[in-house]
Amino acid sequence: MGYGGGHRAFIGSFTSAGGHGITAAAVDPGTGALTITGATAEVPDPSFLAPAPGGTVLYAVSETPDGAVAALDITGPAPRLIGGPVPVRGAGPTHLALAAGHVITANYGSGSVSVLPLGADGAPGGPGARGALTVLEHAGAGPDPERQEGPHAHQVVVAPGGRWLLAVDLGTDSVHVHDLSGGAPARHGETALPPGTGPRHLAFHPAGSHVYVLGELEPTLTVCRWDAAAGTLEPLHRTGVLSGALPGVPPADAPSRNYPSGIAVAPDGRFAWAAVRGGDSLAVLALDDGREKPEPVATVPCGGHWPRDLALDPEGRRLYVANERSGDVTWFDLDPTTGVPTRAGAVEAPAASCVVFA
Repeated sequence: MGYGGGHRAFIGSFTSAGGHGITAAAVDPGTGALTITGATAEVPDPSFLAPAPGGTVLYAVSETPDGAVAALDITGPAPRLIGGPVPVRGAGPTHLALAAGHVITANYGSGSVSVLPLGADGAPGGPGARGALTVLEHAGAGPDPERQEGPHAHQVVVAPGGRWLLAVDLGTDSVHVHDLSGGAPARHGETALPPGTGPRHLAFHPAGSHVYVLGELEPTLTVCRWDAAAGTLEPLHRTGVLSGALPGVPPADAPSRNYPSGIAVAPDGRFAWAAVRGGDSLAVLALDDGREKPEPVATVPCGGHWPRDLALDPEGRRLYVANERSGDVTWFDLDPTTGVPTRAGAVEAPAASCVVFA
């Protein structure tokens, strides 16, 4: 499990905005409280993190114009860089995933997906790495001239079973599917989503049969049926994320336009939660038995300002929110009956961008 035993949390933050880089914290098993144990700023702007299985290595993007990815040893109180950050030949990587001996990044600035083989030491391109870096370029645009002038890959997710990689592209209003069965990803297909929604992140239902795609430019959730045998998505239904709000229309009391950021689905598949910037809120949606028509049931304050991402703890009992502009990670206890979060505590984390667990 790494330093200190039990679960640990790792917080990514923007060093260019005063963040500490990658911060490690112990998680109290009874209260969920975070206690900071150490940090490193060796990776510039590590906006998203992903732990490797086993809890000893952590991967981080460097969301810079040049774009890089790095591996860190997390067996001690503070993360320690393994080698140097490795260029991804893509601009502004915002997300990453691990699959088939590779680390894969979604590059927002250049609208591409980079695939880097891992070495024996766990570092991208390190000793024993097989193959070379591969870049999969996206193409297309959307109706928003400011945000969708070209492709903007924002997230990469490995589907349950490990055969497929899904890449969410905000600029092209689509989800790309890549085949992992041959090792490195190979192009397989692309699914168009409603124009102008600006898909940012998605999450699978634990049953593996449905995918929930969260829009950033329009506060909606698009439900898709997932065919794991064929590697295809079928859009089925779209609903407003915020309680009482119609697709594309913010609630009357919203102080500004809403920009959803992250989504999480309960391990039992009963609820989904979305972080919403602008309104600084957490949206609670109940998932029906058919998994195809989420229903907004509550909206609560996120505990800070500009919630960039959110994550469930490994047991699914608490929700953690990285509030970028107020500089904190706030955690919430989840009501098992209603799914409604109740604020339980917070820890200072300047320019926080994400939180993950190992």
